[in-house]
Amino acid sequence: MTSRQPLPRLIDRLSRRRFLRGAGVSLALPFLECWQRSPAQAAESAMAPQRMLLISNNLGVLPKPFFPTTSGTNYELSPYLEELRPFRDQFTVISGLSHPACEGGHSTENCFLTGARHPTSSGFRNTISLDQFAAEHLGRQTRFTSLNLGVNIDKANRSLSWTRDGVLLPAEDSPSRVFRSLFVQGSQTEVARRLQQLQRRGSILDAVTESTRQFQHQLGPQDQARLDQYFTSIRELEQQMHAAGEWEQRPRPEVSEEAPQDIVDRALLFDKFEQMLMLATLALRTDSTRIVSLMVDAFATPVFQLEGEESSTTAYHPLSHHGMRPDHLAQLEKADHRQMTLLRRLLEILAGTSGETEPLLDSTMVLYGSNMGDANTHDNTNLPILLAGGGFRHGQHLAFNRENNAPLCNLYVSMLQRFGVEAESFGSSAGTLAGLDPRS
Repeated sequence: MTSRQPLPRLIDRLSRRRFLRGAGVSLALPFLECWQRSPAQAAESAMAPQRMLLISNNLGVLPKPFFPTTSGTNYELSPYLEELRPFRDQFTVISGLSHPACEGGHSTENCFLTGARHPTSSGFRNTISLDQFAAEHLGRQTRFTSLNLGVNIDKANRSLSWTRDGVLLPAEDSPSRVFRSLFVQGSQTEVARRLQQLQRRGSILDAVTESTRQFQHQLGPQDQARLDQYFTSIRELEQQMHAAGEWEQRPRPEVSEEAPQDIVDRALLFDKFEQMLMLATLALRTDSTRIVSLMVDAFATPVFQLEGEESSTTAYHPLSHHGMRPDHLAQLEKADHRQMTLLRRLLEILAGTSGETEPLLDSTMVLYGSNMGDANTHDNTNLPILLAGGGFRHGQHLAFNRENNAPLCNLYVSMLQRFGVEAESFGSSAGTLAGLDPRS
């Protein structure tokens, strides 16, 4: 005889949204006692909320200067990681990770946070990204469920953020627009106009839903199922607009920083990168969001500034196909060092910013990596991965098999669990990442 789980324990593993969706119910259930949190859960929720900042450069870095030659806690810092020496105990560098069956060179850039297989196959459809999966769990606890940012990004074709239906979420590449949405309240007239726009969109959704229901009874089972998914999406949009309306009536946080001016010159890649990192820290610091993704679109970057007045001799993409040319390698090393310097500055700011109960870095998982293990050969294995902060036990090089990689999504499961998501799997995962444990 099959044993039955007690109802409270079973439902504790299901969010109310998932419970409703699984039951096919369109009306919100009342709050049930079985959803009441235990004292331990309540104590946990009183702790500092977890955050994540997910960064990818779609051409990666040179592998040899990035990866350490030794592993464990006593590993020797690589030339690139020397830039991060002050934070040695607050980050973990990981080798031997990739997404299984995620091949195709540059086509994998949209799969860095999804792990979707065979992105070059006909009829390929992406899957939900790590940030959006976490955002579904978080709900509307913050003004923005997530921020999706880009530097020099081809907004129509590239993004780190993807919906559950595999739809690209365009990245915002204007720092001034990001700042306005985060911190500029506007006049009462402007707020009223934004509320009217939300109400108008809601009326359109109502009209679309009503017209669609008129022919619902004429559909077969498969189309009925698709339409149910459609109505679920409509309900979620309605909930988002309702929440947006509530947030619109709350004052935005005030910050002492001045609004940034957009840098138009695409050659100033690292200045633009720094701007977006600073905005990300402001958004996290003010709890405007707890999830930020940031794609540095090196592929779309022309000739760019390296150091001072020195510029690259060619665009970033052809430069990455260095063919072991010494002059190209030297330029790439300078570009990679600038990225590491910006990463160190980011960690300095997060470590020096007070969170609810601890430095912000301790409650913020900072992921830096790429879909490219070696851009010179379009290799999508042995990806450069670094995780800092977030309350993990760091100060180590986790070295997995570089010939038979472990799934990168194992790391994502560990991050999701740390974020508070009761996820046993994500994408191509086979569990959590061995050797990465929370601090006791």
